[in-house]
Amino acid sequence: MASSILAAALLLAPVLGAPAPQVTIPASFGPDSQVSASVQPSTSGYRVEVLENGYTSATYHGPYTGTPTTIGAVPGPTTLAASIPPQPLNPTATYYNTEGVPLNPMPAPFTPAGGLGTNGSLPRYMVNSDFDFESIALGLYQEWIELDLFHDGLARFTDEQFTAAGLGPEARSLIEFMGNQESGHATLLTNMLGERAPKQCVYNYPYTTVREWVDFMQRLTRFGESGVWGFINHLDSREVGQLLAQSIATEARQQQIFRQMSGLTPMDVWFENGWPQSWSWTMLAPYISYCPENTTRLAWQNFPTLHILNNANINRYSPNDTAQDGSETVGPRIADPSRSNITTGSCENLNVTGYGCGPAIAHNKSEPLSFPGKKVLFQWEAPGSAVGPNNSYVTSTSAGAPKFVGWSQQLNLTYSPLTVTGNNSGYTYQPEGFVYDNDGIINGTMAVMLTDLDLYVTPFNTSMLNPHIVALGLYQAG
Repeated sequence: MASSILAAALLLAPVLGAPAPQVTIPASFGPDSQVSASVQPSTSGYRVEVLENGYTSATYHGPYTGTPTTIGAVPGPTTLAASIPPQPLNPTATYYNTEGVPLNPMPAPFTPAGGLGTNGSLPRYMVNSDFDFESIALGLYQEWIELDLFHDGLARFTDEQFTAAGLGPEARSLIEFMGNQESGHATLLTNMLGERAPKQCVYNYPYTTVREWVDFMQRLTRFGESGVWGFINHLDSREVGQLLAQSIATEARQQQIFRQMSGLTPMDVWFENGWPQSWSWTMLAPYISYCPENTTRLAWQNFPTLHILNNANINRYSPNDTAQDGSETVGPRIADPSRSNITTGSCENLNVTGYGCGPAIAHNKSEPLSFPGKKVLFQWEAPGSAVGPNNSYVTSTSAGAPKFVGWSQQLNLTYSPLTVTGNNSGYTYQPEGFVYDNDGIINGTMAVMLTDLDLYVTPFNTSMLNPHIVALGLYQAG
């Protein structure tokens, strides 16, 4: 009990008074105050090297070339059914307040009846089920790659390359701070998992320019954030969910900042979208090259990749001029960024309102990246590809032939019919729809999928669609 009390107490920080305002303007700016400090050991299991401007990164970022010793997602002792069948409404979900005042006795002053974890019991900040463990372990895999990724570009590119991309020293300092945030997030999730928490791995990145790096980060933080929103309220441990929410709120800010640095509008939806764990794991796994021996494996599914051949190139002032054959994405992986080294039509250094795409607080494009009625071209992979750490996971699907395209954004999962044109190829037209008022459903960086059924799902049960997914992709709608 004493150790539990100590653990709970360590999560609290003293509240300090605000510093007195500075009234004397300094005439010069000298070195920082000299304070005692100690250098903390690196959390990475791999050697790092000092590269551009003193920034550090891992010594290797590339593909895995060995032979996997384990294949597939980690199984449980047994699997009880092929899928979870739909059930009727929870019979205890009956509360409805027509009075506008508390209806039940209050357990304490100013404390309405109800809520979870409100009975005075000491919080336990540890995962409390297999679902919790596998979900937080996935989150830790995400935090580890962000810790490496945010620092890697700083070490890889020169001052001149950053300046050419419109990112000065202060922007780079902000990215470094966001990278350092990931060290704290990884520590938090590790503590909530215990001794079998996954360790940091080696990664294989798709970018070759500063803009591609920033674009990749806005895509990666999109599925990192949405992947948590999808499971956080299903966690058995409400305490873990509380701390996780406080870290993922930071990730949401990161995603917005990377969109701004990419020349995209920072906010283009009224509600962020939540994804099942297998969606985010499908998008993350292809960028993990290999992991230390005996790294904890995950139970989530890897879906085949859905390639969006005419996914808008965010570096074009006319996104509709994006090639129709997939050649303006830097590679074949699911979240690869737009190719930035295009020879004509670049918006990168175009200082024209509505058409430029340099880093900025906000942009309002005269020609949107996508629009209702746009013909969207697809190719999709067959199941059975080796992906993820050590090429040790295998893509799979239990779905039948694809018939629909699912668009997951905001509070909705919307379907459009798929027209199959050949072997694992087809198209659809981007649907129109609104959440409330004039808030168009489809916008931002979002998940799209091919399905064999237009199953009705809502934000709290989106994972019910997983058995019907043929392939999964990432769409740059805005």
